[in-house]
Amino acid sequence: MNVFIASVDDKVALMTAEESWHCTKVLRKKVGDTVHLIDGVGNFFEGVLELVSEKQCRVKITQGPRAQPKRNYYLHLAIAPTKQMDRIEWMLEKAVEIGVDEISFIASKNSERTVVKHERVLKIVESAVKQSLQAYLPKINEISSFKDLITTSVADQKLIAHCYELPKQDIKRISFKDTSTLILIGPEGDFTLEEVELSQKNKFEGLSLGNNRLRAETAGLCVCQAASLLS
Repeated sequence: MNVFIASVDDKVALMTAEESWHCTKVLRKKVGDTVHLIDGVGNFFEGVLELVSEKQCRVKITQGPRAQPKRNYYLHLAIAPTKQMDRIEWMLEKAVEIGVDEISFIASKNSERTVVKHERVLKIVESAVKQSLQAYLPKINEISSFKDLITTSVADQKLIAHCYELPKQDIKRISFKDTSTLILIGPEGDFTLEEVELSQKNKFEGLSLGNNRLRAETAGLCVCQAASLLS
């Protein structure tokens, strides 16, 4: 089933230019065809195309809204992008499919990449949301410095995964249910010790993801999977 993202106002929905182009040029939809929609904030709809254009398609809503049940946790994953961006893009796709509510990118001292193409990331996330038949679009933040992120972010519990011999909680013992959680994943080479200590001063607790050393993108997926299973 193909799903389109649209803005919905009462019984009328308008697709974005990109979604409209896909609807008309790729899927060859015509006036009168039935389409399935999401609004990105948790609702499913069904409707009939009443205007078809590669710049904008208009849909008459015939069914909906039908709300997607919300998860019983809020997960904010903050990760330093890898030098090879395709690895992080693969992680983003899978993380969205598993379940994540907010994603931030960190420019850390050891980061080999400090630029992320925000529009490309949004396209990957939107595609993953539609592919996995979800109605919520995760919040995607622009890349920010490590210091800015840890001093401005708000969550019920804040955790930083690192490889230093410092006190850490095992991720299997973290309670995600009915709470908001922010987890930081470092770059290749890990966060610096100074960054970890600075995070502790800002009420972050150390987090262990197990005995094996994980790549950044693997660690990100590990966090999403753990939150999904442990909640």
